[in-house]
Amino acid sequence: MGVEDRKLEVLRAIVEDFIATNEPVGSKALVDRHNLGVSSATIRNDMATLEEEGLIAQPHTSAGRVPTDAGYRMFVDRLTEVKPLSGAEKRAIATFLDGAVDLDDVLHRAVRALAQLTRNVAVVQYPALSRSRVRHFELVSISTTRLMLVLITDTGRVEQRVVDLPAPVKDGDVFELRSTLNARLRDRPLSEAPEIVGDLPAQVSPELRGMLATLTSVLLEVLIEPSSDRIVLGGTANLSHQTLDFPAMRPVMEALEEQVVLLRLLDQSMTSSKVLVRIGNETQHEGLVGASVVTTGYELHGAKVGAVGVLGPRRMDYAHTMGRVAAVARYVGDLLEER
Repeated sequence: MGVEDRKLEVLRAIVEDFIATNEPVGSKALVDRHNLGVSSATIRNDMATLEEEGLIAQPHTSAGRVPTDAGYRMFVDRLTEVKPLSGAEKRAIATFLDGAVDLDDVLHRAVRALAQLTRNVAVVQYPALSRSRVRHFELVSISTTRLMLVLITDTGRVEQRVVDLPAPVKDGDVFELRSTLNARLRDRPLSEAPEIVGDLPAQVSPELRGMLATLTSVLLEVLIEPSSDRIVLGGTANLSHQTLDFPAMRPVMEALEEQVVLLRLLDQSMTSSKVLVRIGNETQHEGLVGASVVTTGYELHGAKVGAVGVLGPRRMDYAHTMGRVAAVARYVGDLLEER
């Protein structure tokens, strides 16, 4: 084994021991626990080099060392494989998710499963409307001047709005408006909808154009989705077991409440084919400098439409967590495909 390879083995051993024990790791412990094939003095030299390179650090006056953000990053980048799920874990995910009745149920069950499997905070993003297609529009008469507009997407999202009309509407007019919306928009990506709806009033009889203009203005409001509706969070109680890992818990809780922070981290997974790991400062949020975030996208018809992830301490079992995040993402995608 060359010097560089051995040095990386020493780093790997330090990270794994620190994850397991939450105690600074000394050279004697490395010799005792790991078959590195060299003397304690050689390991001390390797640790000195790792410290000079900023990959490990000495906390306080302890004789041991702990990984830095850069050390964790190198460890994650050098992971050759994530830990496969056990049979019990596969059965647990299936049990959690297989009875789900709709999209909301799928995502809430997925977040509970992921939080339980990783003992961290789990987050699941709703399928982005911009990445969904129209499956069906429904119009329901509430009164002569009020309709319920219901949009159903191929990802299972259901958006509904009450529309107050400028004039009374007949049942036959409701049928014509519904038919026009479905004829022009069904199976079209919602990202194309704003351009399409601009041409819709010309598709109906002149007396219905005012009503259709009102409907399309409400539809455009639906397409501008508020971020607060886009994620499901679970497992925040797991943070209470990790006070040693998060000396300042309040900034972490505040970051979780700022959903735009989590959405930004999840959105980054929509453009990557990998499980993404952001460590400490890589989260680009001061409240999460003591945390790591592991995310990946889930797919429908071969395209990423949303993402799932886990937030926990930097001292997390990365190989284990990455495997579980990827597995839950696959299950969510498979369930959406079946619907």
